Amino acid sequence: MAHMRYLGWADKADKEGLPKIARLFRAVAYAEQVHATNHFVVLNGDVADCALTAGAVFGMKTTAENLVGAIAGEEHEVDQMYPVYYETAKFQGEKDAMRSFNFALQAEKQHAEFFRQARASALEGKDLEFESVHICPICGHTIADEAPDKCPVCAAPKDKYVRF
Repeated sequence: MAHMRYLGWADKADKEGLPKIARLFRAVAYAEQVHATNHFVVLNGDVADCALTAGAVFGMKTTAENLVGAIAGEEHEVDQMYPVYYETAKFQGEKDAMRSFNFALQAEKQHAEFFRQARASALEGKDLEFESVHICPICGHTIADEAPDKCPVCAAPKDKYVRF
């Protein structure tokens, strides 16, 4: 759900003349897709018929207002959702789920911080200063300008990172 919200909000940022904030939204949307894919792989086809609650806002406003929603969604995942998921997986001895939830949790912390920076810029009528965003396709690690030699979360090599 975050993936699709962020793609829509990227289009809005582009229309408001904030292409670097739009790039950040698209990069984080990709990271969210990485997380969802990791979770699906861990489930290995074992799905139930149940509803999900996103814990985030829905709708289209100004980029600065959309960033409030993005920050709230990421903070929900950092403070509430992933810690509970991780502890549940730990209690159940689900090591693959623990890894997937930890990967997502570490990236969500970065996303929240990047969105706070973006909001501060948008409120000043400015775009972000960094030129690119790099996403690890294994864990979703997110970094501005240059990918590290090795992902600090999952140890993927620099050449695996996707540049936005």
